[in-house]
Amino acid sequence: LSSVRGEGIIPPAWNVSAIRAGRQIPGTPGIPRQSRRRKSLAIAYEAGQGEGAEPRTPWEPPGWREQLERIREMRRSRDAPVDEMGVQRCYDSNAPPQVMRYQVLLALMLSSQTKDQVTSAAMLRLRRRGLTVDSVLQMDDETLGQIIYPVGFWRNKVKYIKQTTAILKQKYGGDIPSTVEELVQLPGVGPKMAHLAMHIAWDSVAGIAVDTHVHRISNRLKWVKKETKYPEETRVALEEWLPRDLWKEINWLLVGFGQQTCLPVNPRCSQCLNQDICPAAKRL
Repeated sequence: LSSVRGEGIIPPAWNVSAIRAGRQIPGTPGIPRQSRRRKSLAIAYEAGQGEGAEPRTPWEPPGWREQLERIREMRRSRDAPVDEMGVQRCYDSNAPPQVMRYQVLLALMLSSQTKDQVTSAAMLRLRRRGLTVDSVLQMDDETLGQIIYPVGFWRNKVKYIKQTTAILKQKYGGDIPSTVEELVQLPGVGPKMAHLAMHIAWDSVAGIAVDTHVHRISNRLKWVKKETKYPEETRVALEEWLPRDLWKEINWLLVGFGQQTCLPVNPRCSQCLNQDICPAAKRL
C-alpha cells in the first residue's frame, strides 16, 4: 500500500479504476470520492511487481552447467592431492565418532596454507601417538610442535590447537561443535574450516567451503557477479545462485581442478576442457 501526497492510504491496484471514476468502493467506507482535478494517481509497487511486470529471474553465470560438467570430466580420475591426502583421508575412520570428529577438525587446522602432502604426514605422526583430546592436552607445546612441523605457521598452530582442544574438553565434553557459528569461535578455525568440518565430521551442509582454489577459479569462470577479493565474499556470492545440492561437491571438484589444471600461476589452459568457454582463458 502506498501513501499519495499525505492524503491517506491508496487501496490495491484493482480498486484504482473505481476510485478514478469517483465511485464508492464496497467495504471501504472511509475512502472519499476522488477530486475531478486530479487526473492520475502514482501507484508504488515493489520492484518487479505490478500489472504486466515480468517475473524476475535469479542471476546465474552463463554456461556454468557446461563448465561444471567439463570439470567433472577432468576430475573423474580422482587422482589430485586432495583426493589421496586431503582432510577426508587424514582421520582414523575406525575411531569412535567423537574422536573421529576431533581428528577432522585438527586436520583442517593444520591444512591452512599447507600442502595436502604435508598435512597428511603430520596427521599420521599425531595418530601414531594416539590422537585424542586428552592426549593432546597432556602433550607439551615443544613436542606438539616437533610432531606437526613443517606445516605452515606451525608455531601459531601449536597455540591454537592447545587452546581449541581445552575449549572442546571444557565446553563440549571432548566433541566438536555442530554449528558453523560455534566452530568459527574456536581459536584458529575460519569459515572454510568450519564448513568443511560440517561436511566431513557431521555430514551436514551449512554452506560452501571456499578456499584459495575455489576463490580463484570462481573468479576466473565469472561465477560471481563482480570480482571478489576474499574467499568469504566468494562464498556469499556462490551461495546466492548455486543450487544447494551442489554445495558439498563444489569444493572437492574445484580444489582438485585447481591443484592439477587451473593452477594459481601458469594455468594449464591448453589441457583444460573449458578452454573455449572460459572467460579467463583468452587472457592467460
